[in-house]
Amino acid sequence: MDSWLVWQLTRGEVHVTDVSNASRTMLFNINTLQWDQELLDMLGIPLSMMPSVRSSSEVYGVTKTTLFAHEVPIGGIAGDQQAALFGQMCTEPGSVKNTYGTGCFLLMNTGEKPILSKNNLLTTIAWKIGDKVNYALEGSIFVGGSVVQWLRDGLGIIRSSSEIEALARTVEDNGGVYFVPALTGMGAPYWDQYAHGTICGITRGTTAAHIARAALEGIAFQTMDIVGAMEKDAGVPLSELKVDGGASRNNLMMQFQADILGASVIRPQVTETTAMGACYLAGLAVGYWSSLDEIKAQWQAERVFVPSGADVTELKAGWADAISRTLTK
Repeated sequence: MDSWLVWQLTRGEVHVTDVSNASRTMLFNINTLQWDQELLDMLGIPLSMMPSVRSSSEVYGVTKTTLFAHEVPIGGIAGDQQAALFGQMCTEPGSVKNTYGTGCFLLMNTGEKPILSKNNLLTTIAWKIGDKVNYALEGSIFVGGSVVQWLRDGLGIIRSSSEIEALARTVEDNGGVYFVPALTGMGAPYWDQYAHGTICGITRGTTAAHIARAALEGIAFQTMDIVGAMEKDAGVPLSELKVDGGASRNNLMMQFQADILGASVIRPQVTETTAMGACYLAGLAVGYWSSLDEIKAQWQAERVFVPSGADVTELKAGWADAISRTLTK
């Protein structure tokens, strides 16, 4: 998509992509930063068809269309989640962000050397600025905020997604109910495409509020599992999690996320961090910002959720049991 947009905006003068998008094609060697000729040959793809691979922050060309009164420099290209990682200013190794959308996407900046995951995560390029390449570990959750949509459309226990927090707050805890929202299989770190959603612990005392609360907790528990895999791969304990996306506005879930992780959860003032990341990269390229430190000064937290210190041992054990009942492998 990025290559097509640049091609159209420059009227066919520029055919480029950046390293982060190139790394998503499975045709790019993330170590040599070159298209992988062996893979291209296996699939019968001529190298001449592939776009030139550039950094994520440089001026690739200028617009040639009638959409703009003047030529506009095109200065930043990045993949969706990599742009969000940059937009959250997760520029130091070990820094982690989670985007709570329809699904959830966690990325950890691992610095200038790729870490080959031994815990079922994806190793990818985060971005390249100048000659410096940053790598990342990524874990994807198939069903995040979409479980709330299912509670609305499938079960009908809420009329709109915004009602779920108020409903979940009507009970003090999950009442022993655990909801593994494997509605389309399980993503990282389990990778079980045949898993189905599971609700465990239902009794006669279970209410719609308990199921709503368990659904929100299920999103946070899945995040916890990926963070655990990242900590094992990187050998670095999580100190804080930066969050964005629509579901990050749910204060109940964000507080539970902090409690279950035992780490601060930080929500920025601007939660559209993918767009912010692309803007930051372009601004660096054209000199609007002179350095990363100057951009970091732009980023501001809206709220910080600090762990309450509650004992979560039983909660984690209940989740582990629910996962064991869900997985088919």
